[in-house]
Amino acid sequence: MNSADLLQLCRHLLDTDAVPVTWHPGHAGTHVLRATTAEHGEVIVKPHRSRERHTQEVHAYRSWVPALGDRAPRLLATADDPPAIVITAVPGVPLDQRTLDPEAEQDAYRQAGLLLKTLHAAGPPRLEPDWTAWLAQRAEYWIHQAGDHITPNTRAKVRAHMRALQDLAPLPTVPCHLDFMPRNMIYDDDGVVRLIDFEHSRYDLPARDLVRLATRIWPNRPDLRDSLLERYGHLNKVDQQVLEHCTHLDTLTTLCRAGTGNPRSAAPIYARASVCRPPSQRFPPSARPQATRPA
Repeated sequence: MNSADLLQLCRHLLDTDAVPVTWHPGHAGTHVLRATTAEHGEVIVKPHRSRERHTQEVHAYRSWVPALGDRAPRLLATADDPPAIVITAVPGVPLDQRTLDPEAEQDAYRQAGLLLKTLHAAGPPRLEPDWTAWLAQRAEYWIHQAGDHITPNTRAKVRAHMRALQDLAPLPTVPCHLDFMPRNMIYDDDGVVRLIDFEHSRYDLPARDLVRLATRIWPNRPDLRDSLLERYGHLNKVDQQVLEHCTHLDTLTTLCRAGTGNPRSAAPIYARASVCRPPSQRFPPSARPQATRPA
């Protein structure tokens, strides 16, 4: 959707007099519109790359995000065709764009830890389906996709970690963010952190929300790990094992995306319907997105 389309959608769903303010980069070359409205102030109009992402984010906003209160945007309207949402804009900029002193940064991560803890508690834990089996299957998909970009030793190591992960089953899953990184933690001028971007959210292993932090930030900033876990809670032995095993899967997917391009070009031997889509992505009719206007 281009800029005119997004503005027209905002005016159709929310406010006929909505005025564009600016644009923000979105996922995979997309962009989102920030507009001002009479009733809701500044809002964000976000198109989705696929109906799956749209369904996931709408479901998250309706089911789990309200638990975060004013520490996350509110869903104002949705459109099914084209798939898009309108949410309240939150003040501030992404945490990774802020230059903070160590004490302020540690406080931001303590807030982030509490937000993640709250999100993980926003729905009852589930033991079915077996998420470790799906992750192992997903690893096989990425191993095939990587081809010669990874060594036989790497393939063997990833498979060994996936077997070890399955040995831990059954493991509970909870509502997860799955892109829990500083770019999605909005830090305002008063030092308040808010969480955005729930299009990847679904039930998953809770430790998976910590994998990218553990591999990309914490090695050089162990103080931020301690700050986040101070409010999130102590990681038990199983959490630490899941984190270690899933780190190898994350490394594999990162290498694969860097070396082989778009995963949708994979050979038919790995059917995307069964390998790349989580087994629990079925939502009740009330959670399916429809074009709505605010009450």
